[in-house]
Amino acid sequence: MAELGKGGVSAGKLAINVQKKFTRAQEKVLQKLGKADETKDEQFEQCVQNFNKQLGEGTKLQKDLRAYLNAVKAMQDASKKMSEFLHDVYEQEWEGKTEMSTVTENIDLLWADYHQKLVDQALLTMDTYLGQFPDIKSRIAKRGRKLVDYDSARHHFEYLQHAKKKDETKIAKAEEELTKAQKVFEEINFDLQEELPSLWNSRVGFYVNTFQSIAGLEENFHKEMSKLNQNLNNAVLKLEQQQASGNVSEEKESSNVGPQEVATSSSPLTSPEAKNINHEPASSLPVELPPFGEIPKSPSQTSESAPDNSEPVQTTTGTLEDDTSAVATSSLPAVVAETLPVTTTATVNDSTCDVTDVPPGFLYKVQVQHDYNAADSDELLLKAGDVVLVVEYENPDEQDEGWLMGIKESDWIQDKDFSKHRGVFPENFTERI
Repeated sequence: MAELGKGGVSAGKLAINVQKKFTRAQEKVLQKLGKADETKDEQFEQCVQNFNKQLGEGTKLQKDLRAYLNAVKAMQDASKKMSEFLHDVYEQEWEGKTEMSTVTENIDLLWADYHQKLVDQALLTMDTYLGQFPDIKSRIAKRGRKLVDYDSARHHFEYLQHAKKKDETKIAKAEEELTKAQKVFEEINFDLQEELPSLWNSRVGFYVNTFQSIAGLEENFHKEMSKLNQNLNNAVLKLEQQQASGNVSEEKESSNVGPQEVATSSSPLTSPEAKNINHEPASSLPVELPPFGEIPKSPSQTSESAPDNSEPVQTTTGTLEDDTSAVATSSLPAVVAETLPVTTTATVNDSTCDVTDVPPGFLYKVQVQHDYNAADSDELLLKAGDVVLVVEYENPDEQDEGWLMGIKESDWIQDKDFSKHRGVFPENFTERI
């Protein structure tokens, strides 16, 4: 006979398959209608129920595990972006730059290693475990078909045996088909009867190994991550200490301030110009000076004098008055001689005000950068722009890290009651001025 299709299936083979399907369908209909009994194995049916339950649990676990791995991957990507941002904003001159770069790189490598180990030790094992189910499932379906064939052959044999006109040839053939169907069915059934209970019992060991692997990997991951986070925290603490000591701002300011600005920012009594004016002889100045008699005296030179409690002014005034002979030969220009005592006195007066008009133990001033609501009775309520006078703690052991003691300048100016208005406040809400 001619072969049909590329698979080489003959017309006879095709007819046999069609006949089998028809016979099975007919047998099922008769069984559902109750006109034919059905061979049942309750123990095997229980094994099939366990198999389907085990397959459903394994499929759900595989799905959840993939979702867990996707979450780990998302965390890895988010952590990498955070590390890249920190690396970009961390300036080169900041303390801990090298340590920070090393730690962030190791954090990214740790995430990648954790994800890969989860894939190798959990997901691939899960895939191998579930890989055995499709074959067993197809064999269970085949057993069901062979059971129908066996029931159909059995019913046909019984029918021929109870027929009024017995045909021994047909009976013998029917018996042969029954024996063949029974043999095929029992072979498949025997194998499944052994495999299904064993597969069902294997689930416990598989779950134990899987979750032990996941728990162990996660435990090691968090231990290593904790160490890296501690190292990162130490690097950032170095930057905080550098900022608290003023090194960060000073380095930046020193790189931007020019020679003229540095000279201007010096105090009047310690700047090079003041030293030259007050202490250097006039002969060192690159100016031709008129005779001493032609220099008009300034009223401020005779009428104004520095306070008694200001030692620098007394020294300066004494130098000017006692050094009359030096000025007689070569003196300063009139405008310089006239304005010198005024400038010196004003400077000293300001210094005197700063010394006397501050609370006891005064250290320096800070300006509030952000509003701060006091959380306790001993804390200051601060608004952005307030100026606070920082003072020493009476007992240094009571000072907490990152907190300062002081009084708002407005309260101090108003009634000078330090004990009433003093309080503590967070240092990182202020900036030193």
